[in-house]
Amino acid sequence: MVMGRGSAKQVMVVGIAILCIMAMTHPTLAAVYNVGGSTGWSYNAFSWPNGKTLRAGDVLVFKYNKSQHNVASVGQSGYNRCTISKRTKVYRSGSDKFKLKKGINYFICAVPGHCKAGMKIAIKAL
Repeated sequence: MVMGRGSAKQVMVVGIAILCIMAMTHPTLAAVYNVGGSTGWSYNAFSWPNGKTLRAGDVLVFKYNKSQHNVASVGQSGYNRCTISKRTKVYRSGSDKFKLKKGINYFICAVPGHCKAGMKIAIKAL
């Protein structure tokens, strides 16, 4: 293939333009957080997000003893009432990951009595 006179210049200009655009954009990598820190997902973890700036796209990892607990992503009503619907997926692996959505994200332990005893968390993502 034979290039015209201006072709090399055009390729160079386009290449420089792409590099400039790449330099101006800062890729944001999602942060990964272990809910509850070193103690993991447990009772009274609701204060764990205090002082943290969590963003949409960040990943929460719920680590817990799978023979005793679980985790479910619920709406505000489910969080306030400590209930799940028949359509709610309950995770039971002991190491479950959730990508945060913008706004408030609600999670509870769906084992009867655990949520009402304090095993729930509401996390605001910017």
